[in-house]
Formats: sequence, structure tokens, C-alpha cells
Amino acid sequence: MSTFDDTNAASQHPACYPPIADYGLIGDTRTSALVSREGSIDWFCAPDADSPAVFLRLLDATRGGFFQIRPVDEPTSVTRCYVDNTNILETTFVTPTGSARVFDFCPMGHADGGLGEATRDRGPEIIRIVEGMSGWVRFVLTCRVTPNFARQACNAESVTRDQVTWRWSGGQLWLLAGGLVTDGDTARASFTVEPGQRVVSVIRDAPPETINPIDALHKLAETERYWRTWAERCRYDGPHRSLVVRSALTLKLLTFAPSGAIIAAPTCSLPEEIGGARNWDYRYCWLRDATFTLYALGLLGYDDEARAFMGWIQRVCLACGTNLQIMYGVRGEHSLPEQILDHLDGYRGSRPVRVGNAAYRQLQLDVFGEVLDSAYLFFHKLGGADHAAEPLAGPMWALLRSLVDDVTEHWTEPDSGIWEVRASPKHYVHSKMMCWVALDRGVRLAEAYGLPANVARWRQQRERLRQAILDRGYSSVVGAFTQAFDSPGLDASVLLMPLVGFIAIDDPRMAATITAIQERLTRNGLVYRYLSSDGLPGEEGAFSICTFWLIDCLIFAQRLDEAQILFERMLGYANDLALYSEEIDPRTGAFLGNFPQGFTHVALINAAVNLEKARQRQVAGRVAETPLPSSRASVEPTLERA
Repeated sequence: MSTFDDTNAASQHPACYPPIADYGLIGDTRTSALVSREGSIDWFCAPDADSPAVFLRLLDATRGGFFQIRPVDEPTSVTRCYVDNTNILETTFVTPTGSARVFDFCPMGHADGGLGEATRDRGPEIIRIVEGMSGWVRFVLTCRVTPNFARQACNAESVTRDQVTWRWSGGQLWLLAGGLVTDGDTARASFTVEPGQRVVSVIRDAPPETINPIDALHKLAETERYWRTWAERCRYDGPHRSLVVRSALTLKLLTFAPSGAIIAAPTCSLPEEIGGARNWDYRYCWLRDATFTLYALGLLGYDDEARAFMGWIQRVCLACGTNLQIMYGVRGEHSLPEQILDHLDGYRGSRPVRVGNAAYRQLQLDVFGEVLDSAYLFFHKLGGADHAAEPLAGPMWALLRSLVDDVTEHWTEPDSGIWEVRASPKHYVHSKMMCWVALDRGVRLAEAYGLPANVARWRQQRERLRQAILDRGYSSVVGAFTQAFDSPGLDASVLLMPLVGFIAIDDPRMAATITAIQERLTRNGLVYRYLSSDGLPGEEGAFSICTFWLIDCLIFAQRLDEAQILFERMLGYANDLALYSEEIDPRTGAFLGNFPQGFTHVALINAAVNLEKARQRQVAGRVAETPLPSSRASVEPTLERA
């Protein structure tokens, strides 16, 4: 396993990269940016989340552009937080001469009271407000633009002393700040703030007006109102509510408002192993995330976002028919060709740097289950059962029915699995399980609403598939459900079996599987997705979402004390802004993989809600002096998903 230590790796590499955990996220539901603890915006794709990066020092400390505002004197302390229940980042610098804070945010435009989507009147815009607090602090501003992942050159052109522009084929950026000077592709300025003084700088992709601090403060107040109004809609009121709200706010930043899509993460090629080659582009929308995300949004009362996401899923699926891909672009783009950017060094020398994702071409049979499960969840649970039959009676049901029919024909085939393994296809247990889910949800929808379908055949195939999984997916030698049929390797994805209703949580085979994963796939309480060879060089960290899956299994097994301890431990791995990456090194706690990872925050929300529901049931059971019922998951899916 990885033994990466942030401090040592940074000092050994010729270009010093901040730890991934040192970044915070800001955005406007169209695109987003990562801001380091040192006050540097090191990642920014414009105009949209999947556009080429114009600031990318995150992936090449020498060639990559950035926008940094930091004290001239080395700070004695740096603290960060989000302004209460917003996505406005506040960084406080204390220096030998005084203290000041920086507010970083993307304006949300006219927010419609926070109930609808914010609109962006122009292109992307980032506002940075520096405010003096005590004494005096001298700052230096440095902005370097490197368009198209630093594949295009452009110089900084002075327009006035307060305006600089970068222009290149296909785009432009404008910087507004006082006293700017240019040198090649870089603009600089310096200024001093004393208590109560404010200095504003703005980056945007359209010709600006003059700098107007009052206008910037108005946008700050408007954006604060938008986020607070949105956060107040969260109907979860249990323990760790602030962390649940923070995860919801993070998930909202990963939405693409024009289409309703939700990207997996705002970054690409952050490594799963420092110096390794497991570097992927996550700025796309996976169908796999659909049910989990829909359920999390529904749990918290964010029905608008759930409906928008389901609308995106429906449009994509109707356009593709049975030729479903596992992922799409934010507007439903089918082609996501993978490229290697050889000119970039990669985060801490982790090469290659990849943009695009070749996995979109893989056969992953679990996608059928995810779409059917999403439809069942949305129409039967979140969408309101009284009104579900009408939208299902038209083209959507014809599509869903054809998907289930496809499963009956193809579930016996091998595929690339949930983890998108770039090796020979196998008969992955998780994929077979999700094919079972497709058949099961198809049967349930057809019977619930009297929809036309060959239900008898679906039932027959569902039972045949279930038996195949039980016969070949469980190994008495290993004492667990395994990664693939007739395979000895363990895989954390089988933790989803009771969560999707395939098997009862108290089935002895499932109990043995949970124990095996705890003993053989877990380090310091963190769960690896698997440890078997996958055809790629190098290793990786523990997968954050897998740990939350284990927590959910412990909850449903009524092992609440264990679940609580593990949940608290996972909370301790978050950075100071309550953000999570895709993976964590169990030995050092260092973040690995793309950041922040939407799936991880979805899983945190679901685990927190499930834990609180279980505690309430436990208290009610004690009061009534009746035992909690055994799981009936194999009969009725819990749909309380990880």
C-alpha cells in the first residue's frame, strides 16, 4: 500500500506542491476552482467544468497558470473556513505585522430566493476580496494564465493600470486589480491593507467594467444569501448536521446547472498513488452515481436538484436507447476521448496526465441496474407514487422495458466491472448483482403500475441470476462473496448486496463477507476496494466510499456502536473544510485521487442519515420493549443507499 508522506514528498520533488487536502472549492454550478491554503487558485476550467483548464499549477508547478494573493511576509498562521452554510471561502492570514482575511467566491447571479437555479449573466467570474483586520499586511498578487492545459501561449496585455487581458484562440480572460504590471504571460500587483480596508480583484472571461468595491460587496452579500437560503432547505436535523450540510453544498457545486448533470469531481489526473500512473479525468457524469445521488438529495429535501438530475438521466437514456454508456459529458456528450498531456509534469511527478476518459467505451453491465434502480427510486419513492405511472407509461417505460429485456439476454457476459478495470473482462459479482437489480426493479415497476412487460420471463431470469451469484459468487474457501465468479479475491463492492436488496443483512454468507472485508481489506478503519492485481502498475489508497459502505452494512446489521466509531473515524479524515478526496492513504491520512469527490460526500450524507434513523428505531424499540426486526432486504429493498 502507499506509504506517501506529504511533507517528505513535497521536499523531494523539485517543484513544491501543496497537499491535496490544502485546497478548498468554490464555484457557481457551472464551473469551479480550487484555492490553496497559500491563497493560490491552482485549478480553474473555463467556461465550464469540463472545459480545458486555464489555471493548472495543480498538475504542473512550473508550467501551470495560477492566481495567487498572499502576504509578502511569511504568515505565522493560516486558518480557513467557509462562511457559515455557504460556498464562500474565507482565509485568514496572520503575519508579524498584522492580520487580514481573503474572501474567495464565484457570484451566483440572480438566485430566485435560492429555490431555483442561479443564473450566470456572463461567463465565469471569480471575485477575491482582501480585508484588513489588525495592524497592516502587505500582499502580492500574481496571475498567470496558461490556456488549454498550457498548450497555448498568450501574453498578458495591459489595458489600463487596473485591467489586464489574456487572449488566445477560442478564449480570453480579464483581470481587474489595482496597480497591475505585466511581464510575459504574468500580471502582478502589490498592496497593503489596514483594519477595515478592502481591496478587490476579479477574474472573468468578458470585458469588465471598472473595479467597483461596492459592487463586489453587493455580489458577496447576494451570493451569501443564495447559499444560506439553499442550505436552510436541508431537512436533516440529526447529529453532525453541519457536516451533512457541507457535503450537500459540495455536491451542489458539482452540479452543472444548464443540464442538471452532476460531475464526479472537478479535477482530472490527481493520482491514486503519488508518482504513479493511476490518474484519471473525473469531470464527467457517471450513470453509476445516479441512484446514490438521487437518494441523498431526496433524503435532504433537495427535490429540485433530484428532479433536474433525473431529467438529465432520462434525456441521456432516451437518446442512447439500449446502447448505454457508463458516463457522459455534462450536456450528454457521448464521445470522451482520452488524451495524454505529455508536456505536463503531473501532480508531484505523477504521470501521465490524462484528459478525457477511455472507460466510456467499456462494457459495464451494472449500468442497467443503476438506471432501473434510479427509475424505481425516483418514480416510486421520490417522485411520488400517485403520479409515477403517467411519465412511465410513455417512451421512458418503453426504454426501461427494453433495458430489462437486454439484461435477460446479456447478463451471462463478462464485463469491466464497477472499478473500470483496464484488463480482460471478468464475471464480476457486483455487475451480476446490478443486473439482478435491473430485473428486480423492472418487475416491481411493471407490477406496481400495470405496465406492459414480459414479467414472467423477468422473474424467471431474476431467480436464475440470483442462484448463479449465490453458487459462483460466494466462496466457502474464502468465506465471503468475492470479486468475480470462481475467484478468490475480495472486493468491497459486494458490500452493496444488502443495500440494494439482493440478500438479507443477517444472512450468514453476508455476515461472513463483512467480517472478511473488515479483516482483509481494511487498514486503520479504511477500506480498500480490492487488493488483487488489475493489470495496472502501482498501488492506490483506500477508497473513501467503500468505508461508508461498510458503515451502512454495520448500521443495517444493528452493530450501531461499531458503525458510530467508524463513522467518527471517517469524519476525522476530512480536511479542515470538511472536504474529502476519492481515496485516503490509511498510513498517513494523506488525500489521494480526484478532489473533492462527489460520491464520497453522497455516501457521508447517506451514512449519517441511516445512522440517525437506526438510533431512533433503537430508542423506540427499547421503549416498546420489542426487538428490532430482522432484515427483509431480500424481499423488499431498503433503498437506504450508501
